[in-house]
Amino acid sequence: MSLPSSPRAFIVGSGIAALSAAVLLIRDAGWRGRDIRILEELPVAGGALDGSGDPAGGFLTRGGRMWTEEAYVCLWDVLAGVPSLRDASRSVKDEVWQFNAEVLTHAQARLIDRQHHILDASELGFDLHDRLDLVRLLVTPERLLGTRRIDDWFAPHFFETNFWAMWRTTFAFQNWHSAVELRRYMLRFLQEFPRIHTLGGVRRTPLNQYDSVVRPMQEWLATHGVVFEHGSRVLDADFIEDGSGRRIDTMHGERNGRPFRIDLGREDKVFLTLGSMTADSRRGGHDRAAELVREPLDGAWTLWKRLARKAPGFGRPQAFCGDVDLSKWLSFTLTLRNPALIQRIREFSGNEPGTGGLMTFKDSNWLMSIVVPHAPHFANQPDGVWTVWGYGLFVDKPGNFVDKPMADCSGREILTELVRHLGFTDILDQLLATSTAIPVMMPYITSEFACREAGDRPAVVPKGALNYALLGQYVEIPEDVVFTVEYSVRSAMHAVYGLLGIERPIPPVYHAIADPAVALAAMKTLVG
Repeated sequence: MSLPSSPRAFIVGSGIAALSAAVLLIRDAGWRGRDIRILEELPVAGGALDGSGDPAGGFLTRGGRMWTEEAYVCLWDVLAGVPSLRDASRSVKDEVWQFNAEVLTHAQARLIDRQHHILDASELGFDLHDRLDLVRLLVTPERLLGTRRIDDWFAPHFFETNFWAMWRTTFAFQNWHSAVELRRYMLRFLQEFPRIHTLGGVRRTPLNQYDSVVRPMQEWLATHGVVFEHGSRVLDADFIEDGSGRRIDTMHGERNGRPFRIDLGREDKVFLTLGSMTADSRRGGHDRAAELVREPLDGAWTLWKRLARKAPGFGRPQAFCGDVDLSKWLSFTLTLRNPALIQRIREFSGNEPGTGGLMTFKDSNWLMSIVVPHAPHFANQPDGVWTVWGYGLFVDKPGNFVDKPMADCSGREILTELVRHLGFTDILDQLLATSTAIPVMMPYITSEFACREAGDRPAVVPKGALNYALLGQYVEIPEDVVFTVEYSVRSAMHAVYGLLGIERPIPPVYHAIADPAVALAAMKTLVG
């Protein structure tokens, strides 16, 4: 068999980490696009950054992500070199920044109580014990926190505060999640303390992040000759020892139901996305609940488990996918063909669509939150159609108005619960007749927050790895925070630069506490 004339790169997965790795290989390592192959199990790229549907059947996004200008330095670095699809003379970064200069976030209805009243969310609700526990968390080293849960650290009063209702729903924390991850978030987003009640630091994309980010990246990569091989499920790899290290010699998988293998040359490189927060997601419908898949079926988890059994340095995937009841939640997307709900929310909240951030129903048994995006939110969304995105953290509890767990509810039932929380029952019937509500269950969506030990998350370039590196939300990047697009892009930088020996510096992790003015403002907020 003849060997390739130039080294090839095989990237497993096509989420934002994988797409960024391909961009960096071309931009910073000088690789030819035709030597890069992206192997993706699904028929569409983007991983968790999704956006699909149409006006008739309903639109869908599984997640609603919020960015900041200060903290997302790796993301902006990559997007600065990717042309916008709507205006090729501008980068995606420039397009996003301009949009946010025009559509400013300043939420006026962050918390809503059971009487449909907007709470004064600037009153964070701390007592002295809460403040001391927060400061103590910030100054305690990670090694001393170990595997402690958040509710091991704070007294019960803390979990009743307005602050915790806003913080946890902004970032999707459960009380049983890792105290280490909460500490990282608080240090990373300390600048958000004074504006958590308005979400004034939030930045969004003009359209959903698939249309605004994934499609431009995929188009740029395809223009450079990168090959996307959809329907390719990588399931295993063979390793060989080579001097003081090891290399991947062969990859195995299935493509359209048929087995394939890839034999690697000595100079070939492999970038593996480990795990998936949106693995085994299942979509429901307006009249159908979304299924919960309890046993991992997705290739990303299957691959990680097999590699961890075969070679050192791959961490312990079971720490993150061992119990879906600790990591699942349900999101939903409303497609509205009648302006009534949008008009009512605008009047109620005082916010135009796209400016309001999350609205959280603090007394909701599901702890439900919604956001009304700027329209259009989808590239194929016509005038006269609007969307709302929302999610619930407590999906196993019966609703306040619909006597069923959120996990068992159809889109129609979720819409009913939402409208009754808002107090807009007089328009409920017309909304049910003119809207489509699509729920989606995600078994592993917060699995990266699981309590973990050192070594559970592998290094981006494991010790001894000669031709492979790891990508995504389940690698270890000191001081940075998972469940962010920034973390995925940073993993791509460490992978490409580390594996190829590129000298280009990686933008440092933003530390708000290093800015005296920001740190002072945060401390003033904390001490009241």
